[in-house]
Amino acid sequence: MKRALLLVLVVLVTVCTSMAARNKRPVIGISAAQPAGVGATYVNAVKRAGGVPLVIPFTSDEVELKTILKTVDAIIMTGGEDLAPHLYGESELPQLGAVVPERDEFDLKLIRMAVAAKLPVLGICRGVQALNVAFGGTLYQDIPTQKPDAYAKHRSDNIEAHKISVAEGSTLRKLLGESVVVNSTHHQSVKDLAPGFRISAISEDGIVEGIEMIDAKCVMGVQFHPEVMVHRGYDNFLEIFKHLIKMAR
Repeated sequence: MKRALLLVLVVLVTVCTSMAARNKRPVIGISAAQPAGVGATYVNAVKRAGGVPLVIPFTSDEVELKTILKTVDAIIMTGGEDLAPHLYGESELPQLGAVVPERDEFDLKLIRMAVAAKLPVLGICRGVQALNVAFGGTLYQDIPTQKPDAYAKHRSDNIEAHKISVAEGSTLRKLLGESVVVNSTHHQSVKDLAPGFRISAISEDGIVEGIEMIDAKCVMGVQFHPEVMVHRGYDNFLEIFKHLIKMAR
């Protein structure tokens, strides 16, 4: 009888623990775009998808980052300035935009530590570029001069700037479908893909619009801004954030 009661108790505890885990709202760390701030669209997209946003301020202190990474369940790397070309073995072109060395160090360290900790990571715009550079890839410093056959729509104020094709078998394909129209506010993009990654989306003129780490639970990046699309009423892009939160559970 005692063994039977003990077995029932174990089952009840297991079920309750499982239910609590499913009902827990994952904490999603959002990399700061300024020393301690980030755009509201990232925060709101995470909240709408069912997560708890936590902005991670600039820091190069590994002890601080380890503590933060024990607190969060996933990471979003945000958009912003250009990355310094020396980080991927190139000299600066005249068309290079503003760089922030403190942010470069913070972003690359945060990405590498998060992946090492097996946390889901989503890179957005600069975030996908930082993800690629963090693992050995390179960038086009300026699409108009280095890819003159690419169209000007990559730096557009139009919320529906251009179409992308999404690779069969990719996570992004499951979330957005075979083809989708996206916004586009960048002059840099992935050039040489980092080892261990695959291209998940590409524009009609050959610019990489999405990448995914091959052997990872959920490490992916997109060149467009899904959080802005969500803010503007394109709710299908919320699926990207819902997937991140699902993986974070």
